[in-house]
Amino acid sequence: MVSPLILLLFLTLPLLLFFFFFQKQKTLNKKKNFPPGPRGLPIIGNLHQLDTTSLYLQLFELSKKYGPIFSLQLGLRKAIVISSPKLAKEALKIHDREFAGRPILISQQKLSYNGLEIFFSQYNDYWREIRKTCVSHLLSAKRVSSFSSIREFEVKQLIKKISSHASSKTVTNLSEALMTLSSTLICRIAFGRRYEDEGVERSKFHSLFNDFQAMMITLFVSDYIPFLGWIDRLKGLHVRLDRIFKELDEFYQEVIDEHIDPNKDTSEEEDIVDVLLQLKKQRSFSFDLTYDHIKAILMDILVAATDTTAATAVWAMTALIKNPRVMKKVQDEVRNFGGQKDFLEEEDIQKCIYFKAVMKETLRLYLPGPLLMPKETNEKCIIDGYEIPAKTIVYINAWTIHRDSEAWENPEEFYPERFLGSSIDFKGQDFELIPFGAGRRICPGMHMALASLDLILANLLYSFDWELREGVKNEDIDVETLPGLAQHKKNPLYLIAKTKKD
Repeated sequence: MVSPLILLLFLTLPLLLFFFFFQKQKTLNKKKNFPPGPRGLPIIGNLHQLDTTSLYLQLFELSKKYGPIFSLQLGLRKAIVISSPKLAKEALKIHDREFAGRPILISQQKLSYNGLEIFFSQYNDYWREIRKTCVSHLLSAKRVSSFSSIREFEVKQLIKKISSHASSKTVTNLSEALMTLSSTLICRIAFGRRYEDEGVERSKFHSLFNDFQAMMITLFVSDYIPFLGWIDRLKGLHVRLDRIFKELDEFYQEVIDEHIDPNKDTSEEEDIVDVLLQLKKQRSFSFDLTYDHIKAILMDILVAATDTTAATAVWAMTALIKNPRVMKKVQDEVRNFGGQKDFLEEEDIQKCIYFKAVMKETLRLYLPGPLLMPKETNEKCIIDGYEIPAKTIVYINAWTIHRDSEAWENPEEFYPERFLGSSIDFKGQDFELIPFGAGRRICPGMHMALASLDLILANLLYSFDWELREGVKNEDIDVETLPGLAQHKKNPLYLIAKTKKD
């Protein structure tokens, strides 16, 4: 029979060892000149202090106390947070190669087929090849332009639907309408399918999409404290993750099966699945392109393009309805270039200078991803005089950077004029404005997302005058957000559309 004292020793010894390890690491951090940060607890570090639903706001508050670079202890993993344009430039340009890694997290690896795509893949030769191929064949300017007829058709359908609301004086739920349009657009471009109609298919698709989003930000304890992984299983996280992965895999496979069906209608427009299947046949890779590779790439396109486009369009309309002066000025411009046309085309939009400034200001204040995709250092490097070890998780708080008072005058004000006559852009060279990131791992789908976003917003402004519901004032429109990979408006944006007066 085991003595109670010996049993107690066996139970407490691991905790004592990890407490000793934690204290030793704190001492080493000081000796190695690691950035300062909030005090954590033994073993769990700062994990208990962080809330994934509003992490960027928490990190913003911590940056006010600890400065533009500070550290966190996430269980047994080190992390740093960067919150200024100057240090973002150091990380994303000067030390871009050292900061090009990705932390391996359970949910992201599972849903990305162990990083077979672009976003969650490790920084290596495989990533370079798959990224180059996707940019060349799927996301190039020529390919994006080839989908212009799809974009125009779907945006016209939205305008027609809102016109019926205007005729019947019905309130438009813009949040819902724009999310539906964004998902329809990307599904047509990527899969050659539409999910905009009411019914089981649409409901199933959006439910699956929402489950995916929620799982992507779910905290798995085993990512940070492996020996406590039983907590994840106790909470049923692995069962839930397996279910979502299985349902997504079946969805992707169904799409692929439709495309390889010998009876498929060949007169349909070429979509992204068609291109990927052609690349699979050509065997032009240093590896065999499997269906799992195709599914992983489809995941990137589905999530990145759908969520960012819908969220940003809603935020743009939110900002404009709260700022009537800006609304009138941008509507005057787009209507001047549109003349007597029924629809504003893509080439017309490129001439609208103030409209472009409105888009930049929207992406500054309401960027779709407040925290850039977490990075991980590939090797040791020095940032701002601090020694950052290899395998350190790196958060770049773009939300805070976009409100840096040293970079922006009156940073909380929605003022598009700040971009008129300015060379600042969001293409990765100006580190005070990085909604799509910068460096090697800048978002490769930026041009596809912007093409849809410009067309949607310009035509909403061109075709309609917009008003608040009776009894609602500008200041009543909130800017609260929902948790998720993208920053969506928490409460739907309800507006009244009125057909413009010619």
